[in-house]
Amino acid sequence: MIVRQLAVVSEVSEITPSDLASLSAALQKQATRDFGPIWDVQATVDAFAKLEDVPLGYWPILIQDDIGQPGALGIHLDKDNQPFALVSFADGWQLTASHEALEMLADPFGNRLVAGDSPKADQGRVEFLVEVCDPSEAAQFGYTVNGLTLSDFYTPSYFDPVQATGVRYSYTGAIKEPRSVLTGGYLSWHDPVSDDWWQEQFFGAAAQFVNLGKLTQKGQSLRAQIDRLTAVASMKAMMANKTDMQAAARVYSQAIARPSANKAQAWRRQIEELKTAASEVGPTERRRPPKR
Repeated sequence: MIVRQLAVVSEVSEITPSDLASLSAALQKQATRDFGPIWDVQATVDAFAKLEDVPLGYWPILIQDDIGQPGALGIHLDKDNQPFALVSFADGWQLTASHEALEMLADPFGNRLVAGDSPKADQGRVEFLVEVCDPSEAAQFGYTVNGLTLSDFYTPSYFDPVQATGVRYSYTGAIKEPRSVLTGGYLSWHDPVSDDWWQEQFFGAAAQFVNLGKLTQKGQSLRAQIDRLTAVASMKAMMANKTDMQAAARVYSQAIARPSANKAQAWRRQIEELKTAASEVGPTERRRPPKR
C-alpha cells in the first residue's frame, strides 16, 4: 500500500513550534488509529518549520493568518496536479486542519464520485462527491485526540442504500443513517439528468436543498469548485456551536497535562541517574582479544 505523506506548516507567528508539533502528533494518531483502518489508507504527518523545508513527495497543509478569500480555504491542486491545503488561522484552526487532512487522504485530487440514491426524492440515482468530513463537520460533532478537537468523518457505509442495525456511519457515531446531514454540515452531488450540482445544506434552522448549477471551471477539481461556492456559509456553521467543543477540549487538556508532566519528570530523573551511574563507573578499559 502506498503511504501518503502530509506536511503541516505554519506561517502564523502566534502558533509556536510546540503547538505545531502537538497538532502534527494528533493528526498522525487520527490518521493511523482512526481513519486509516476504516478507509484503507496509510499516512504520515510531519511538522516543518517552513514551506521550503518540505521534501518532495509531501502534500503540504499550510496555515496562514489571512488566506485572502474564504473560497481559497481547502484543498487545491498545484501546477503538477499534486494536492495542497490552505487553512485559515481562526477559531478551531486545528479542527479545520484535521478536516482538510482527512479529505486529502480520502480523495487527494478532489474528483472522487460515489453513486447512490439522492436525498432529493425526485432525482433517483446521483453521483456524490466524496468529502468525508462535510456532513458532520461542525465543531460539536468533533472528538478529542491528545487534547485537541479534531473532525468527525463518515465511513464508506455512509452511501449504503438503507439503514442497517449495528452499522457505523461516522467515526463518532454522530451520523445515524446513510446520506444524512447534521446541523452545520452539507452534502454535495451531481445530477446526471440535468448536469447540475446540488447540495443539502444544514446551515440554518433546517436542512434545505440548493441547486449550485453546472460546474464549468476548467482545470480545477470538483471539490475546489464546490468549496468556492460553499466556504463562507460552511465556516460560519462549522463554528456556530463551538462552546461545548472548547469546554471539552479544555477539560481533556487539563486531564492529560498533569500525568504528562509527571511522566516527563520521571524520565528526567531516570536520565540523570543513568548519567550519574555512568560517571561513577569511569572509563571502561578496552578488552584485548584472547590469544590463540
